[in-house]
Amino acid sequence: MASVEKQKAVFVDRDGTLIEEVNFLSRVEDLRFFPFTDDAVRILKGAGYLVVVVTNQSGIGRGIYSEADMRAVHQEIQSRLSSKIDGFYFCPHLPDENCRCRKPRLGMIEDACSDLDIDLAHSWMIGDKDLDVLTGANAGIRTAMVMTGYGNGHVDGLEKKPEIVAANLLDAVKEIAAFQQKATLAAADER
Repeated sequence: MASVEKQKAVFVDRDGTLIEEVNFLSRVEDLRFFPFTDDAVRILKGAGYLVVVVTNQSGIGRGIYSEADMRAVHQEIQSRLSSKIDGFYFCPHLPDENCRCRKPRLGMIEDACSDLDIDLAHSWMIGDKDLDVLTGANAGIRTAMVMTGYGNGHVDGLEKKPEIVAANLLDAVKEIAAFQQKATLAAADER
């Protein structure tokens, strides 16, 4: 039996990073995309990355909206992005529940790695909060922080420094693609 090669991935926070921040987004009609979202995801896919959304959704645990409401939002995201997202992973728990999945814990990333055979050594985490950067650091992957969503309010007090700080998802993706291109050229020079 041939072994399957692991795939690199970019784990992307949902609210404030992939889509505009809407406090406790529960309705498809309130879903708002950044004008650059589709381009950013297309570039990642073209560079050979899996795109995996990892999102804390405590609104479910708080009873503000249902899991079905959240799944409808995810279906709409997939529809508008022409099914380019490789997986959606979410934590429905409240911050004080001490679950294994709530960022910055690694349950969602571990589940995605198991489901999608992800190579963490060549993967990234992009988000707009300190907890996204911490999640990536805890997973041992490179991180990027965007200034959309809560980014401007979180950048000064970061516990861990990200490899990239960018204005938005598209700028972060362009820097990741440039980083990958440099690494590929360096590897080719070593041969």
